[in-house]
Amino acid sequence: MSEDQKPRRREQILQALALMLEEDSGKRITTAALARQVGVSEAALYRHFPSKARMFEGLIDFIEESIFARITRILEDVPDATSRCGTILALLLGFAEKNPGLARVMGGDVLTGETARLRQRVNQLFERLEMQLKQILREAELREGLRPTIPASAAANLLAAQAEGRISQYVRSDFKRLPTEHWEDQWSLLSAHLLRATAQPA
Repeated sequence: MSEDQKPRRREQILQALALMLEEDSGKRITTAALARQVGVSEAALYRHFPSKARMFEGLIDFIEESIFARITRILEDVPDATSRCGTILALLLGFAEKNPGLARVMGGDVLTGETARLRQRVNQLFERLEMQLKQILREAELREGLRPTIPASAAANLLAAQAEGRISQYVRSDFKRLPTEHWEDQWSLLSAHLLRATAQPA
């Protein structure tokens, strides 16, 4: 196989794995079944990924790159803190909704029985997201004269937990309960109480 075909085959394997996670909800994915789905031998799979854990790592890499590349654009394009937080959370929920197989990876259920390192990677993804929200809320005081109604770390945790919870509901419902369902109404409630003007000195 030529060098330029290798990345394509790796991509094919990861797409097949994501599809199987979506279609075989609740079943454990074996490398034999994955090889059948891709149409190659198990040995061919292992030429691209030395283990199933590395395949899951490839999916987590894709999730991180997709989400944080878009967050960078949101920070460039969206000026105020409330809209930034809302747009980031809507991005996360929309990404999970469009990619049910990847939502299972984000929800962590599919990683049960896999190496602890994979669960830690997903945990780090959400921690990084929470840190980003906290930074936006902290900067609101300098940029807009607004501060969170509760400490920035508590507010960021609340927002991240909302997104995580909705993704978990989506996975638990076998993708019937969409993460974006009711989100606009819920965000209206959350955002109305998120920030307040800082007290001006008399």
